[in-house]
Amino acid sequence: MSFPSFRHFSVSTTAATLAMLVLAGCQSNPPLQNVSGVQSMEVDSSRKGPVSGVGVEGQDIVAMTDQMMRDILVEPIFADTGRRPRVIIDAQYFVNESSQAINRNLITQRLMVNLNRAARSRMQFINRQNAAMVEQERALKRSGTTDVGTTGLTKAQAGADYRLSGKITSLDSRSTRSGLIQRYTQISFELTDLESGEIVWAGMYEFSRAAADDVIYR
Repeated sequence: MSFPSFRHFSVSTTAATLAMLVLAGCQSNPPLQNVSGVQSMEVDSSRKGPVSGVGVEGQDIVAMTDQMMRDILVEPIFADTGRRPRVIIDAQYFVNESSQAINRNLITQRLMVNLNRAARSRMQFINRQNAAMVEQERALKRSGTTDVGTTGLTKAQAGADYRLSGKITSLDSRSTRSGLIQRYTQISFELTDLESGEIVWAGMYEFSRAAADDVIYR
């Protein structure tokens, strides 16, 4: 009785294994892409999207900050006279008292960036939120750990002339018969003189919406 040689057996087994792997690769299915959902889509941030409810949404923030920027720029105190008042715009004194959880930085940051782009020759923007970062660098320069940079030293950090504050409030009502929810939202802004306390500018954005609201804001 004769038996196949070990070498012949190994080659045959290897060829069969490779053939099985190739066949399995040909038969594998392509990765599934969002089979049970809706494909992602580009949404214009200035318009209402496919998911919307009765609360503050992206298009409201865009419209509101654009309007507030225009209103601020027509104020005489911000006329292009070369004086360039110093302004703080952040969320520290921007309070949310509405029934909706809102990241306040979405509003104040967009307003600050737009104003910074449009009015650099008419106002200066002071970064008070990162005052500790500035003070740390000032200490390094004055101790000789670093050089003084290219713009020189100042006696102190820049003081501000005006600061933004504001408030988000809302009033909700619900129909027990139809299940409809109606929400009135009011967002107010103020620029306060940080020496005298005078309110030098105030603006308001408001809207009211009703829907059988099933949107969860996050």
